[in-house]
Amino acid sequence: MARTLERPQLPALARGFALLGSGGGGTTTMLELMLGRSRGWPIAIAGPEELDPTTPCLAAAFVGSTILLGERLPGDAPFEPLVHAVERWLGIRVPAVCSLEGGGLNGLVPLTFAPDRIVVDADCTGRAVPGLDQISLFVDRLPGIVAACDTGAGGAMLVSTDRAIDAERVIRSAIIQAGGAGGAVFAGFTVGDLIEHAIPGHLDVALRLGSAYLSSAHWPPAALAGALGGRLLGHGRITSVDTDDRDPFVRTVELAGVNGEVHRIVSRTETLAFMTDGRLEASAPTVIALLDAVSREILEVTDLTLARHIVAIELPGPAWWHASPHRLRRVQPSAYGLTELDAIT
Repeated sequence: MARTLERPQLPALARGFALLGSGGGGTTTMLELMLGRSRGWPIAIAGPEELDPTTPCLAAAFVGSTILLGERLPGDAPFEPLVHAVERWLGIRVPAVCSLEGGGLNGLVPLTFAPDRIVVDADCTGRAVPGLDQISLFVDRLPGIVAACDTGAGGAMLVSTDRAIDAERVIRSAIIQAGGAGGAVFAGFTVGDLIEHAIPGHLDVALRLGSAYLSSAHWPPAALAGALGGRLLGHGRITSVDTDDRDPFVRTVELAGVNGEVHRIVSRTETLAFMTDGRLEASAPTVIALLDAVSREILEVTDLTLARHIVAIELPGPAWWHASPHRLRRVQPSAYGLTELDAIT
């Protein structure tokens, strides 16, 4: 049944998406400020099964460096030129919007389209991921996808391709041209496509997680993990931060555990794996949420600095990724060349 999201629920929803960032996805502060003054409240939310399956839908997200977004704030309607571009290409108005990346700040992006478009509770990743070729629509090879992105100075570029890697490379190049950060809009699919080729109910998952976090953030680590429906992986003090010789974008953070264990966190733009005394405890697509042990602030991988005390909690990843081997291959650590960190299934 369709329901509404009220403005007072925004902090809980933001914290939930921050947790689902798995150490990435960007901080939610900018989107919280934008939505805090939105005219769209209360926001009507519909599940994909509640709408006509032929309803055209779009998905929007910020792409590139989320740090740069904090330095160069987007305007009031950052996706409007991009939506116009895909609608001109398709020759129709697209009345519905879902989330492209349900982790970090991008989980909140669809709410900025209310009340002008129907917000659909479905997501195309279920957690933060680094590549546009990892969105569910491309992973399942859904044909007819079209995307538009910023090129800088008010320009927009449109890409129509069934090859996921083309969209990733071309859009990434355009975003670099635009200054390293900008918006992207994907279309060419319907609400009915989301039932099989996306993750329905993800907004509700984020809201439940965020509500549990706000009510239990300062509980003891194991109790907090239980309240979130997860498992405590470990907590301790960061003793080293090193880059991987094979890939300078991969970092290994070592923790001195509170009971003498040695923990290791392997990350790229998101946390990919957690180990204890050389034993793999969790890896993507499982969500590994990182918190400051004192403030309980939800951390990005860039916040993991020497001597900081942190808590690591495993949260269940979306079952969608485990539904077929070809999906799982696109999001496991081996997708980044780290084959030794894939969980045995």
